[in-house]
Amino acid sequence: MHLLLNRLILGACFALGCNLAYAAVNPAEALAQKSGCLACHGISQKILGPSYKDVAAKYKGDKSAESKLITKVKVGGSGAWGNMPMPANSPQVKDDDIKTIVQWILSL
Repeated sequence: MHLLLNRLILGACFALGCNLAYAAVNPAEALAQKSGCLACHGISQKILGPSYKDVAAKYKGDKSAESKLITKVKVGGSGAWGNMPMPANSPQVKDDDIKTIVQWILSL
C-alpha cells in the first residue's frame, strides 16, 4: 500500500511539474522576454509600464485592440497609462513577433 501511494504521489508531482514547465516555456512570453518587454511590464504587476493583465482588462471586448496595441508597440506612445513614454520597438522587434506578443497579452 505504501509503495502504491508513493507511486501515485510521484506520478502526480511529475504531471504537475510537466504542466509548470509547459507554462514557463510559453513561446509568446519567451518572445516578450527576449525582446525586452518584461523589463518595463510585469505580467501581473506594474513596473514602469502597466502590467499585461491590466492591459488585457482595459482592452477586453475592444475589437480593434489588437491593431491599436500592435501600432503602439511598433511606434511607441505616451499618455494612455501616465506620463512614462513607451519607446518604439520597430525595427528591432519583428512585426510577426509583435503580433504574437500582443495576442498573448490580450489572452491574459
